[in-house]
Amino acid sequence: MDIRKHLEGLVYQPAEVDRWLAGEEFPFSKYDPELGYLHRTRRRHDGIDDSTSVYTYDAIEARRTIRYAELLCRINSYGNSFTNCEQVSDGETWQEVLAAHLCEPVRNFGIGGYSVYQTYLRMKREEARAPAECILFGVFEDDHFRSFTSWQSIYTGKNDQHIAPTLPHIGVDLATRAVVEYPNACPTPESLYNLCNLEWVFETFKNNFDLRTRLQYLEHVKEFPGDSLLDFGERTDYTEAALFGSMKIIDKVAEFAESRRTKLLIVLSYGARAIAKAFKDGRRFDQEFVDHLNDRGLAYIDLLQAHEADFAKFDIGLEDYLSRYFIGHYNPLGNFFTAFAIKDKLVEMLEPRPITYQDP
Repeated sequence: MDIRKHLEGLVYQPAEVDRWLAGEEFPFSKYDPELGYLHRTRRRHDGIDDSTSVYTYDAIEARRTIRYAELLCRINSYGNSFTNCEQVSDGETWQEVLAAHLCEPVRNFGIGGYSVYQTYLRMKREEARAPAECILFGVFEDDHFRSFTSWQSIYTGKNDQHIAPTLPHIGVDLATRAVVEYPNACPTPESLYNLCNLEWVFETFKNNFDLRTRLQYLEHVKEFPGDSLLDFGERTDYTEAALFGSMKIIDKVAEFAESRRTKLLIVLSYGARAIAKAFKDGRRFDQEFVDHLNDRGLAYIDLLQAHEADFAKFDIGLEDYLSRYFIGHYNPLGNFFTAFAIKDKLVEMLEPRPITYQDP
């Protein structure tokens, strides 16, 4: 396991950092000193039927609100790419589907690649600036593991869409049941240039838990796990630490919401591969986390269960079923599915109820 050699392949050139900060390259994201990055308005050829998806972000860094944008917003949503709704255009997100049905706006603060911890930090920041009566807090299958990631390039590798900067993250000690929070290692634009210095990168990340665990995995399977950590997550110690960290973060989310008398609805989402694996194995890797939500009495939407109930209505194979909804992320139909999986519990939480659920 040659850590230095692995990190050498992740180091950036100063000109790449220049162009990212100037908004000239890496169109997926822009620098943020606390959270690592936010999204940029962009278009990408990644949609259904060989289409281009249009991503637009407003003055408060939320994805564009289209339906009922002129009305007071009571609902803010946070999470990763399944909350941001990658691979569909602005008007096709599940937030816009909900808004159309409820006749009131739903803000979308999702950011692709965020961890449970980053989502928590973003929620705290945005609720101070644009508060809502109800928070939809998204947790995707990989988000538990991403909370350990101190430098996103360790997680994603280098690519031409996203410079994958340093991030705020957590550390977990299972022996003492302790969680430690760490800020972004590059908290200024100038400090980003440290990512061009191999010695700084090596000294900063050589003992990183996430890096060492991933390289140990790589030694065994000879193939990097890529976007999904499903097989990687079968490592019991790593999974246990990740889920424990998420449980502690969710406790903080719940405490934050309670302190502000804000209603909280957690949305658990999964990719097609995770759904297929859970159906085949008859078990879920995050059962301990779900048990924690139940023990705490927290309201949540379980899209894995929602898909299980929906699949039972079809007389087709699982692969054909999942292709109805997924093109990597959800396609427009998948976002409709998500919206209507959420809407009943959401309507119950809102007071007064949306006008579409009031006596006419």
